[in-house]
Amino acid sequence: MDSPSGAAVFAEGFGVKGPRGWAFRSVDVDAAPGSLIGIQGPSGSGRTCLLLALTGRMRPAAGRAEVGGLALPREMAAVRRISALAHVPGVSDLDPALTVDEHLKERALLRSRYDGSLRELLRPRAERAGALRQRIDAALESAGLDRGGLPKEGRTSVRDLERLEALRLSIALALIGRPRLLAVDDSDLKLSDADRAAAWDLLRSVADAGTTVLAVCGRAQECTSVIRTDVTNVTDAIDTTDTTDVADVTDGEGTADALAEAGRA
Repeated sequence: MDSPSGAAVFAEGFGVKGPRGWAFRSVDVDAAPGSLIGIQGPSGSGRTCLLLALTGRMRPAAGRAEVGGLALPREMAAVRRISALAHVPGVSDLDPALTVDEHLKERALLRSRYDGSLRELLRPRAERAGALRQRIDAALESAGLDRGGLPKEGRTSVRDLERLEALRLSIALALIGRPRLLAVDDSDLKLSDADRAAAWDLLRSVADAGTTVLAVCGRAQECTSVIRTDVTNVTDAIDTTDTTDVADVTDGEGTADALAEAGRA
């Protein structure tokens, strides 16, 4: 699978507001294609809203932003086409009753049906099936998920996966669409220290391969840029030994309301 060209991410004074207040505001970030961007802060601080807004799935109320040269909110639909979500509760949840292979086959068929060109759809069935297998295998390799190492290989149900394995599967499903921007929520939630390190190794490898990665986390590790959603004063909050770029976010009380609006953006 060819490596996608990552999308540059730029925002200035960016914010989302719900009926009861700001989910986040005053976000500034300027990240080059292929960057690993961490959105760091405690649960409820607007992290998921920011992730959804930067992928064109939540309408901003303030500031301006561009993803891959596409302006938000004017080109939200185009931004959605070049981005993909992984591990976002309530938005891209895995079905615990389905197996790993069922998830992969379903996602690949949907992508080929709705994203493929007419020329692609007219290819012989055997060729299309082979292309689907290659796309799945490439996504699994990029996500570091070895079906052979699972309890029942590809027939393993999602409910039987470890947390890190479920994260890898969710990322593999997102990568099947060959996005320019991969957005991952709760990337290190409830992971052991070893699994957290493995998760960050995975995200860095995806970014190194060319895809820009936007990752919500409790603690960012070796990111190109970091957006903090739990502070209003960057100079007080930043670790002076950390060389990553840190953006300022003023948090509000409207996170839940803004999330409720995401589907209506």
